[in-house]
Amino acid sequence: MNSMDDTGGFAGAASDRTSHTHRLRGLTGTGFTATLAAMVATPLAAALAQAVGVDFEIPNGGETIPLSGFAVVTGFFSVVGIVIAVALLRWSARPAERFVWTAVSLTAISMIPPLLSGANTATITALLGLHLVPATVMIPTLARSLPTRTD
Repeated sequence: MNSMDDTGGFAGAASDRTSHTHRLRGLTGTGFTATLAAMVATPLAAALAQAVGVDFEIPNGGETIPLSGFAVVTGFFSVVGIVIAVALLRWSARPAERFVWTAVSLTAISMIPPLLSGANTATITALLGLHLVPATVMIPTLARSLPTRTD
């Protein structure tokens, strides 16, 4: 049902669209700010791990993961998380709940490659911990930015 607003016009579908646009902008703004925080926190945590002796060398090819690589991968997957949150905001009746379940599930799945990497125990443990750093920044931040079910 539409109602008169203060300007004498009808409020209804247009105000719903404005509200949705405002929530979308808020979500993406908050998400990108959290992404930047995660992109700083993850390489810092990796640098601390290196300082205590973790080498981040992956045996298949003998390459060492550079600190900048942690920032790039964190940024990419954080943006993927924002896209998932935006999609759930648009198409889910319970976007916050669905986002948390999806993000936690994807975080758990992301821990499989370090376990299969063949790296030493210190590197595997550090990589597993480094998966949790951006997750602890991004998941709660985006979930708080999504509406919860009100019934």
